[in-house]
Amino acid sequence: MRFGTFYEHQLPRPWTEGLEQKLFQDALDQVELADRLGMDNVWEVEHHFLEEYSHSSAPEIFLAACSQRTRQIRLGHGIVLMPPGYNHPARVAERIATLDLVSNGRVEWGTGESSALLELGGYGVAVADKRNAWREAVEQCANMLAMDPYPGFKGEFFSMPARNIVPKPVQKPHPPLWVACSNRETIKLAARLGIGALTFAFVDPNEARQWVDDYYRILKEECVPIGHAVNANIAMVSSFGLHQDVGEARKRFQDGFRFFQFALGWHYGFGEQIPGRSNIWEKFQAALPNMPDVGAAEGGINTPEGLREHLRKFDACGVDQVSFIQQGGRNKHEHICEALELFAAEVMPEFKEREAERVKKKDEELAPFIEAAFKRKEYMKPLADDEIPHVIALGRQGRGGSGPHRPALAAAAPSTHRVARGLRGGRGPQEDRGGEGLRRDPSKPAGSVRPPCAPSVTSCCTRRATSPASP
Repeated sequence: MRFGTFYEHQLPRPWTEGLEQKLFQDALDQVELADRLGMDNVWEVEHHFLEEYSHSSAPEIFLAACSQRTRQIRLGHGIVLMPPGYNHPARVAERIATLDLVSNGRVEWGTGESSALLELGGYGVAVADKRNAWREAVEQCANMLAMDPYPGFKGEFFSMPARNIVPKPVQKPHPPLWVACSNRETIKLAARLGIGALTFAFVDPNEARQWVDDYYRILKEECVPIGHAVNANIAMVSSFGLHQDVGEARKRFQDGFRFFQFALGWHYGFGEQIPGRSNIWEKFQAALPNMPDVGAAEGGINTPEGLREHLRKFDACGVDQVSFIQQGGRNKHEHICEALELFAAEVMPEFKEREAERVKKKDEELAPFIEAAFKRKEYMKPLADDEIPHVIALGRQGRGGSGPHRPALAAAAPSTHRVARGLRGGRGPQEDRGGEGLRRDPSKPAGSVRPPCAPSVTSCCTRRATSPASP
C-alpha cells in the first residue's frame, strides 16, 4: 500500500493571536518531514466557512508552498469543489496545471461537491443540482487540460467560448483524477467514470473488502472514462497516532480524532451553526463523556505492532492507499512529528517492500479492461483550424485600448485575417464584437468521435492508463 497524510487544518476555539499562523506553519513542517520519511501523498481539503472543523479554504496555495519544501511526495487536492458556483472550471484547470508545473508533475486531482449547507448556501450551489454540476465541470475541466484549443461549451451549469487554456500540466493528458466518496454508491460511480475513489468514511475491513470488490468489478465491466485517463485506485482514511505505549498514544491522539468526528457531524449532520459565534470545541467537551466507543475507527491510534495489524487488514482487502488523519482537534505538533517518525521506522517498511510488485501485477491485470473502457468513451470533437473563432482585440473595435501608442501598434500589427489566410488559406469564424457570443453554433463542439487508437498503460509509478490527448 501507499501512505498519505490528510489535512483539514482544524482549529478549535478559542482563537488566540497567531494560532492560525502556527497551524499552517506546523502543517508545512509536517509535510516536509513526511516527504523526508518517504511517505507517498499529502491530501489537502477545500472547505469554506466550516469554522473549527476546517480552515483550508485555499488548498492550491498550501500545496504550492508544500511543493517548494518537498521533493518526492505527491500533492493531492482532497478535494477541489467542482460545481461552477465554487470554482469556474477554467480556473480549476489553470490552477491544477500550474501546481503540476511548479511541483514537477506531482499533482493528484481530487474532486467533489460538498454536503455542507454553509458551503452550498454560501456560494449559491443548489443541493438538487450539485452532483450534475460536479459531473459537468469535471468532464469539461479534463477536456480543457487535454485539448488545444478547448472547443468551447454550452452546458447547464456553465458556458464559455473556445479558448486555449494555458499552461498545460506536466502529467499528460492531466493529473490523476479522484472523487470524494462517503458511501458505497459513490464508490460505484467512481468506478463507472474511471477515477480514483477517495473514501472519507471510516469502515471496518469487512466493509472495505466489499467496497473494493464493487469498485474493481464495475471498473472492469462498466467503465466509461470521464477524463482522458483512468486512475484505478482506492484510498481510505484512517485515524492515526503512534507511540510504543498504547495508553500514551490514546492520551495524545484520541480526543483529537473524536473532535474530528464531532465537528464533522456538527457541520454535516446535527449542528446549528451561528457564523462567528458558535463554539464547537465547547460543545464537544460537553458531549465527550457520553460519546460512544467507536472501536475499529480508532485502530490507527496504537502501538507500531497494533498499527501494522490494523493496516494489514486493509492491505488484504486490496486497498491501494491509506491516508492518516493526524492533525485533529488540539493534537500537538511535536506528537504528530514523533508519530510520523515512528511510523516510517517501524511500520511503513513492511508495506513498501511489496508495493512495486503489487502495482505491476495490478497494471497488467487491468490493462485490457482499460483499453476496452476507452473504446466506449465518446470524446469532445476538436476544432479544425478553420473552425477556431478569431477574437478581435477591443482596440480594433474602437471599444478600448486608448493610449498614445495604440494607433502605431495597430498599424504595425498584421491583420488577423491576413495571418489567417497565410496560415490556413482562408478565414475562420469570428466571435461577435465584445466577445458576447459566437457566430457559429455553440453546441457544435459537443459532438463526439471515437479514439483512433487504443490507449496505453503508463509506468507503475503513475498507476493509471491514458487515452490520446485528443482523438
